Amino acid sequence: MKLLNTLAVGFSLVAAPLLAEGHASGDADAGAKVFAKCKACHSIVADDDTVIERGGKIGPNLYGVYTRQAGSVEDFRYGDSIVEAGAAGLMWNEADFVSYLADPKKFLAEYLDDSKARSKMAFRLNDDEDAANVWAYLVSVGPEVAEKAETEATN
Repeated sequence: MKLLNTLAVGFSLVAAPLLAEGHASGDADAGAKVFAKCKACHSIVADDDTVIERGGKIGPNLYGVYTRQAGSVEDFRYGDSIVEAGAAGLMWNEADFVSYLADPKKFLAEYLDDSKARSKMAFRLNDDEDAANVWAYLVSVGPEVAEKAETEATN
């Protein structure tokens, strides 16, 4: 079993960039560097409590953000507008993620068609390429990579 786990982890490191390519246009390696700006507020911790990126707890855990409903991490206190956006159907994808990072308040106001919408996230990442790279990085370390690695290792 230990060998199988080691193979799965090894495969996930190789497969991560390939999987990210299918769901992200950015460069995952470059995104890992840009993520340093995000670590003040966000961490990336797998469902089994494996720490991928140690960071702050001001923002929600970003593990598995790909296609996750906005405002839905258990035990995290979101602002009303992001929860409302999630309830209205916002599932994170690259385009929305990049737009949100550029201006969270503006994104939510437009998504909800409500000029009074607010975001607790004050940080902005105005460079679309950097934001796409962060997205690629998050996808590359997400559960999709681990699941694919396990499937490949057992076949």
